[in-house]
Amino acid sequence: MSTNVLAGRATAAPPREPRTAPRPGGLIWLSWRQSRTALWAIAALVVTASATLLWLHFSLQPLMADLRRAECSEIVSWSNAGCQGMVAPITRRTYLYTMWLQPALAAVPLLIGMFLGAPMLAQEYERGTVRLAWTQSVSPLRWLTARIALPALAVLTAGAVLAVLATWVWRADIGGRPFAFDPPFQGLTYPVLGVVPVAWSLFALVLGLLVGQLVRRTVASVLTTGVLLAVVHGLLRWNRASFYPSVRELAPRGVYFGQPSNAWLIDRGVVLQDGRWASNEFCWDGDRTKGCEDATSNWIEYHPVGHFVPIQLVETGILVTLTVVALTVLFLRVRRDGNSLRATRRA
Repeated sequence: MSTNVLAGRATAAPPREPRTAPRPGGLIWLSWRQSRTALWAIAALVVTASATLLWLHFSLQPLMADLRRAECSEIVSWSNAGCQGMVAPITRRTYLYTMWLQPALAAVPLLIGMFLGAPMLAQEYERGTVRLAWTQSVSPLRWLTARIALPALAVLTAGAVLAVLATWVWRADIGGRPFAFDPPFQGLTYPVLGVVPVAWSLFALVLGLLVGQLVRRTVASVLTTGVLLAVVHGLLRWNRASFYPSVRELAPRGVYFGQPSNAWLIDRGVVLQDGRWASNEFCWDGDRTKGCEDATSNWIEYHPVGHFVPIQLVETGILVTLTVVALTVLFLRVRRDGNSLRATRRA
């Protein structure tokens, strides 16, 4: 029998360690730790924008119903004092959507590319932590995949949620309403509707990652990414009208006619007596005015609202292709850097 037992003393059990909740580990957890500030910022953006869009929709619907019941939905009735008081709150809400929300949502891809994608790898190279990670029995490609997986998933989810809500509110409450002239092809309307904002967000993220890997300086990568995104956006916008065949219509000379509602006017002009189609810009030249005055008919070229989806699909395809190319180049360069590091260690 133990001496402690004979003495009436029991041996104290070792203290138990407090139980903690299971926590993910490995590269995914490391990626979360490194990107959590940006991911929380994305979450805050989605919550704020989504709440505002939902409030706009559910506050506009009863106002529109009251307007219809009071027979004030036609523009000719807005001069009445009673109708003016009912139209004013609707106008303020549509103004919030067109003048504040749309510019903010249109700038999201640019912010993602400059302040999420560009610094992510540039900081790793600038600080030298990328070499430390690769010496911990982790392959460069596996490290890169884990490093960008969570941010890419967050960007894809956020872009999809914001695009769906913005498109829904525009179709239900803004587009086609007399309270806000906001055709879908307009400069700040087009990039926040449909699938294009999702494609732009992913492309901006991957472009920023590639620029960060190439430049390897944080500030320079941020600025370079912003310039490249502006250039790509300008090129696509410049050529957007040619993504899908436009519609041309003719009318007798002297008869004015315009494009249908919500259509995108490309050009207009006259048909000369020799059969040439001259644009109004051509006719503004003083030396050619007489020839245009003798024109036989007018013409107009435009994209109807039905072309909105095909044009967006073409632009999305271009952006997806550029994203895949940039991602492929990124992985090839990281693998090359990993091979160079291994060769240096062997030497």
